[in-house]
Amino acid sequence: MSVMRSLLLAASQNRWLRERATKYKFVRRSVSRFMPGEEVEDAIGAAKALESKGIAGVFTRLGENITDIREAEEVTQHYVEVLSKIRQAGLRTEISVKLTQLGLDQSAELCAANVKKIVQAEDPSRTVWIDMEASNYVGATLDVYRRVLAGFPRTGICLQAYLFRTKKDLEDLFPLKPSVRLVKGAYKEPREIAYPSKKDVDENYFSLGQEMLRAQRDGRMVRAAFGTHDPALVQRLGNFIAKEAMLKNTLEIQMLYGIQRAEQERLAAEGYRSGVLVAYGSYWYPWFVRRLAERPANLWFMLKNLFAA
Repeated sequence: MSVMRSLLLAASQNRWLRERATKYKFVRRSVSRFMPGEEVEDAIGAAKALESKGIAGVFTRLGENITDIREAEEVTQHYVEVLSKIRQAGLRTEISVKLTQLGLDQSAELCAANVKKIVQAEDPSRTVWIDMEASNYVGATLDVYRRVLAGFPRTGICLQAYLFRTKKDLEDLFPLKPSVRLVKGAYKEPREIAYPSKKDVDENYFSLGQEMLRAQRDGRMVRAAFGTHDPALVQRLGNFIAKEAMLKNTLEIQMLYGIQRAEQERLAAEGYRSGVLVAYGSYWYPWFVRRLAERPANLWFMLKNLFAA
């Protein structure tokens, strides 16, 4: 792991920085590149623009590690209302939720019940995605996912390629016919449980991706999605499905709002499934800094905003 990435990941967890950085205009201008606004109406506007280009949206309300059960209930109700607003807008947008926003730290049973309330409010032909958080939550997140998946077979889970355990986690899920979104991973994890080098993460990502695509073809997985902005990995996955004589729409790439927009449009135009994660909400600091850590070159973009102030 690079020194810069390590520093940024540490900064994402720093309360002192969070309380101060969000007050600076140049930071807020930088964040606007990666999220259309703090309100769900901003996200809906962005999703309409994306759909006009054949790109699907996935909404997520920023925030994590709530401390009050009542707050978990509020977040649950918020997502139920968001699903209603999505239907009213005629969008095919889905949602992605964090379990620590839905009470996982307080009670796994409460959390699972809240997820089920959200999934029940969704069109059964669509996927409600469950995000994966730091490594200490992986086991509990998978337990909740299995509970929900038993009654709602379109529910999806996010897995992280930088963790050693992910290969086995994926294999264990195949008998349940899951939907999986594979990402590289955005948290600072110890070397004992995660690949430290980008090269190793990339190779594990591609290996897991091949298994997912084969499983989707063979009916052992409902849906395989790939959260990545890495053009080399996108190309390798594209070459793999061509070699395996799979249709282009077998491959679903999900990127973040504001990153590689031309590539998002190219994928959609060429017949691949192209999706964009659209984040909103006021608790954006930790998420934003983790985005910088994924691609430290984005720091230059933030610095340009500083000098433009």
